Amino acid sequence: MRVLWLTVPFTVGTVVASELDGRSTSVQVTAAVLLWAGWAAIVVGLLVPRPASLVGLRVGALGAAVLTLWCADAADEWIVGGIAAALVLVVSLAPETGEWLVNGTSYGYERRYLLRPPAPVVVGPLVLAAAVLPVCVATGPLLLAARQWVLGVLALAAGGALAFVLGRALHSMTVRWAVLVPAGLVLKDHMALLDPMLFRRVDIETLHPAPADTDGLDLTAGALGLALEIRLREEVEIQRMRPVRRGAEPFMAWKLLFTPTRPKALLADAASRKIRVPSTTVP
Repeated sequence: MRVLWLTVPFTVGTVVASELDGRSTSVQVTAAVLLWAGWAAIVVGLLVPRPASLVGLRVGALGAAVLTLWCADAADEWIVGGIAAALVLVVSLAPETGEWLVNGTSYGYERRYLLRPPAPVVVGPLVLAAAVLPVCVATGPLLLAARQWVLGVLALAAGGALAFVLGRALHSMTVRWAVLVPAGLVLKDHMALLDPMLFRRVDIETLHPAPADTDGLDLTAGALGLALEIRLREEVEIQRMRPVRRGAEPFMAWKLLFTPTRPKALLADAASRKIRVPSTTVP
């Protein structure tokens, strides 16, 4: 991922630069400063992994792809810029990349596994927010550089506020984890649980892929993909978030469902930490 991102100025950057040739000097300089600043910020994020780095990387990767589609004219620009942007986007969206970055701030012997976002969020709002965020940041300065003073000031104020809101929303998707800790497994998901919950290793009967006919308490928040089921030795009280109204409602449950982005890796790691995982689920 680091190598791919370092090549962006020489691939996607050349495509964008050719599109800026006919613009005024002030617009060219402003666009160059914004693009280089965004690129450099992501470089720092990749050198110092953390959840916020994942937001910046995926927003930047999507922005690079959109800019390539918008600016490419010649066949060589489509080939070079398109392939580079596609590779950056695909690798940035890989579950392994997400896991690497969110574990940059993990503590000691814990291991964080990202949870899949809810399907209704992925299909529209999440992608739209990632696409609109760079536009919010860049529109105001570019309008000011083009001497559109009134529109530029308005766009700067409105865009800054909207960028803050969108950035927080995207960041909230990167701090939803299943965390393996020395004592057992923690579920940290503000969309499904009022507070993070620790399930001690001694209280976990099994951890396995959820059967199709399970009646376990659904904490997946509507995410797609393979759900895992924690089966406890006895019932516990779960403070589950209400899907519509604010607040939580208590449930008594001994089987719980959640959806990590890398279920197989989580099961293998859990088995190595002496959490009981049926041997047939981990090749």
